[in-house]
Amino acid sequence: MILTAPQIGFDRFIQLDWVAAALKVRAGKASLDELNELLDAAGLGKESKAKTRTKLNALALQPRADLVDFIDRGVDLFTGADRAGDFAAFAWGASIATYPFFGQVAEFIGRLTSIQGDCTTLEIYRRMVEVYGDRQPMKRSAQYVIQTQANWGVIERVEKGTRLVRMQPIVLKDDKMVMWVVEAALRYQRKAISLATLQSLAVLYPFPFDQPLGYVMSNSPMLEVRSEGPNHQFVALRSAL
Repeated sequence: MILTAPQIGFDRFIQLDWVAAALKVRAGKASLDELNELLDAAGLGKESKAKTRTKLNALALQPRADLVDFIDRGVDLFTGADRAGDFAAFAWGASIATYPFFGQVAEFIGRLTSIQGDCTTLEIYRRMVEVYGDRQPMKRSAQYVIQTQANWGVIERVEKGTRLVRMQPIVLKDDKMVMWVVEAALRYQRKAISLATLQSLAVLYPFPFDQPLGYVMSNSPMLEVRSEGPNHQFVALRSAL
């Protein structure tokens, strides 16, 4: 059997204000012209603009069929957001649910920065090679994901971009936003997640949860908490049960 490397998909730098604008377009609160003006102001060429729009379509404007309901619920939750962090939470959830490559980079950054708060880009590339193979498009795309995450305010690139440092965490106060972000992680992981690990889930490294997650998850119509033994609880998508 011939094994092929997973698809990359996320191969563009995406600014947070572009995602926020696309979210508002999806919600009917802004026009495509306003979004296009933002992209034009960024100086994107014709081809680059078209590829960027493809990514924004996937994240908000025209999500793939199996994510339409998920993205639309996110749009409803985050349209009225007044913090950049809340828009970052929508962008993050949409990205890890839509693009496993984005989620894999995020997961490795989360793991490697969990102890000391920083890591090197070389460490990220080495681990990505193990999953996606040693090919130039992979490294370039990983660079785009890192640049994107920096723009979203969750990491800072220092030492000429060779080291990544965690920024201040983004605390989500709305329980429904927490439910949606956890659902995004489940869609990325494609399996149930131990309730005990949600507080430190690497792929959600920018978002610490101070809520009683068992209670919050049990109130979600999309998620289900189940027990396996006296001390083990897991959260899963209802449709996956």
